Amino acid sequence: MLRRGSELNKGDREVLLDLDHGPEAHTTDSYGSVQGGIRVHSFIILSFSDFVLVWEVRTRRKRRSKLKDSEAEASAEGNSRAELRRAQLEQWRDRFTQNLQAAGLLMEKASSEKKTVHFLKLSAPWDVLVYYAEELCQRAPLQSHLDLNTSARVLSRLYIPNILMESVPNRPLDYYTCAFRKSKLSRFLGSKDQENYFTHTQRHRMVYEILARTVYGKRKRAEVGVDRLINEGVYTAAFPMHEGPFQPPGYGVRPEELNQRQVLYHFWARWCKWYKYQPLDHIREYFGEKIALYFAWLGFYTTWLLPAAVVGTLVFVSGVMTMGSNIPAEEICNNGSNYLMCPLCNTCKAWNMSEICPMAKLGYLFDHPGTVLFSVFMSFWAVTFLEYWKRKMALWLITGTERPRPEFVAMAPMMEENPVTGVKEPYFPEKTRLSRMFTGSMVIILMVRESQQKKQSTDLFLLVSRLHFLLALRSIFYHSDFRDSLDLVIEILTAKILRSLAEQLTKWEMHRTQTQYDNAFILKVFIFQFVNFYSSPFYVAFFKGRFVGYPTNYGTLFGMRNEDCGPGGCLIELAEQLFIIMVGKQLINNVQEFVLPKVKAWQQKRTLDKVLGGKGHRELHSWEEDYQLLECEGLFEEYLEMVLQFGFITIFVAAFPLAPLFALLNNWVEIRLDAHKFVCEYRRPVAERAQNIGVWFNILEALSHLSVIANAFLIAFTSDFLPRLLYQFKYDSDLYGYVNFSLAYAPLNYTEYPQCRYKAFRDNNGCYTLFYWELLAVRLGFIIAFEHAVFFVLRAIDWIVPDIPESLELKMKRERYLAKQALAENQEALLVSGAPGRGSGTGFGGSSTGQSNTGHTVH
Repeated sequence: MLRRGSELNKGDREVLLDLDHGPEAHTTDSYGSVQGGIRVHSFIILSFSDFVLVWEVRTRRKRRSKLKDSEAEASAEGNSRAELRRAQLEQWRDRFTQNLQAAGLLMEKASSEKKTVHFLKLSAPWDVLVYYAEELCQRAPLQSHLDLNTSARVLSRLYIPNILMESVPNRPLDYYTCAFRKSKLSRFLGSKDQENYFTHTQRHRMVYEILARTVYGKRKRAEVGVDRLINEGVYTAAFPMHEGPFQPPGYGVRPEELNQRQVLYHFWARWCKWYKYQPLDHIREYFGEKIALYFAWLGFYTTWLLPAAVVGTLVFVSGVMTMGSNIPAEEICNNGSNYLMCPLCNTCKAWNMSEICPMAKLGYLFDHPGTVLFSVFMSFWAVTFLEYWKRKMALWLITGTERPRPEFVAMAPMMEENPVTGVKEPYFPEKTRLSRMFTGSMVIILMVRESQQKKQSTDLFLLVSRLHFLLALRSIFYHSDFRDSLDLVIEILTAKILRSLAEQLTKWEMHRTQTQYDNAFILKVFIFQFVNFYSSPFYVAFFKGRFVGYPTNYGTLFGMRNEDCGPGGCLIELAEQLFIIMVGKQLINNVQEFVLPKVKAWQQKRTLDKVLGGKGHRELHSWEEDYQLLECEGLFEEYLEMVLQFGFITIFVAAFPLAPLFALLNNWVEIRLDAHKFVCEYRRPVAERAQNIGVWFNILEALSHLSVIANAFLIAFTSDFLPRLLYQFKYDSDLYGYVNFSLAYAPLNYTEYPQCRYKAFRDNNGCYTLFYWELLAVRLGFIIAFEHAVFFVLRAIDWIVPDIPESLELKMKRERYLAKQALAENQEALLVSGAPGRGSGTGFGGSSTGQSNTGHTVH
């Protein structure tokens, strides 16, 4: 975002990087003042800190053993380089603190007992906060309003107790807001209380903006911002402080006396609150909109999984109850010895169909009319879920233009005039960016192919299948009974290979804003993860066994015979894979999320206790306790896990109707695990504004549309539903004789196993029968009808259900009206219609795992 009025005449990147032109620095002594060429380190005592910078200074131990002359010279040279490096880091740190002082920040330095860990506590005075509140378009409160929970209102009218509702203390008020203006300060609510006007979250967000834009070296090298200083090793950590310990102080303390962190722990992060609404108002107030949006989406998604899990479980139970009526399975078990089946591979032997009796009975659970109806239901469920989520996203509207990334400002090769403001700003040619994005995409695709080929070289996979639309290779190991488990392990291990490369490529592409950068990075990594986790199920569902041929004329690829489905069919193999993924992968992820943070926290605490002095010597300060916590790793892995899960339960649900149930159970655990990590185990992350879940929503939309097509093809070509249906219509409604009808005889010139059978609708010469062509017409007709019906309903829902609720549109109009009054030059006082009341916050309605209410804040 460009600066205002008098600042626009500077017109170059220094306006966006240097902070010397900011508000006047305080006259109070602070860190880094210069007198007579000698830096004098003087401090002030801060009542509280908005941000903490940490660096460690550890002395090298002297080696006791005597060194040879050559070794001593090498050691001296190494020590010299290390000293130069330490001097460089100290120089950067000194210049950084000088520029922070010029920006007006107050500073206080503290050290550990052993003087090895140093803390620089930062706080922004009132004039700095006011200046950057206007720069960053912070929202200022105009009038509070009351918004009741819709579901609670309906239940109260029906006199039904809502066991999901819980009274959470210190709920943040909900306000009509407008962009902050220093000149209109008196017209905003609470403006006379300077100490509490800005929340702790707003304060540390503004201080982080200063830290992210402050120069410490050469601009041409993009030596700007605290994040790069951490990467260079100048600082070991930079974080806003938590608001006290998360454990309540004990009995006898009223809930209203708890701090925000304690409220979140007591009413959200504990396992006993699994069935309660999430306090999204408090989450947003403490962690910011971006993290609150993740938990709002996760809760909303989990809520919608509940009906899908119920229907899927009923479908599975109905399959168990009707398993005895499966005539084809009974024929296989009773008469299977009469059918000598042809070998499934070049080194295999002939086998009797009776051997697959258990698999035939088990396969009915995943391939009966109920699973077909359930796949239709899930296609409608996916598209409807996203339509209603768009309505929920409207409750998080945030206005304002996003600032350029400091790295972009520093590295942009030229300046161009902004067509809107007429001011020159850093610019990177769009054609160059597009060419870099194309190059980066090709690198990602080549890396995907390479990772798949490495899997083949392990000799765990014998056949490579090309997924043309994904431009990737996938190998499937057929002979091993543990191929699915091994596949899962390899997928998890290779999932982390590409992340660092994707990050470097995204930086190279020079995206202007942080949102554009995040979206490009997410898309790259998701493409790799999509191929890594989905290629095997796609191959089994749509490619395996399709190009096998028939005896005497088998299809080959690279000189090897194309792989056929196992004796039980491809649908059974697909169900096995989905079971391992939905149970094995999710279980591994949950164990990792539960155990690894605790192990890391224990290791970090043990290490820092030695350098901080340990609790055995003294009680640690709050900033030292926060430093012992783990660094927050962001939301990428959390979103990725849930989006991949969404794809599995929608694209392949026809083969495994219990997938939504396992997803629901996993998500109930996931919400509490994530809540506990953010409240208890992570350092407090920097609050970020967001109005939606970003490119993840576009990925979900693509997956939902892909699920419609995939389910249509899965039912038509992988399932036996349509062949059985056509056989019932033409020959026998009870399916007697279907097994024999679906098996073809090997051609007469096939001498290895004469008259063996194989599954196909072919005659004795290997030509397709009339029934095959009739079935093909039915399959294509079903796909067309299925897709048109689902997409028609999707468009109808999109037309009937507005993206923005009518009540929200009314509140937006009310907010614009109040903002116009507050910012009008000739307006002396804000017209208030109605007494302010306690609002309902920014929650959502309707889920024990997702929402606390249906209120909103219009931003």
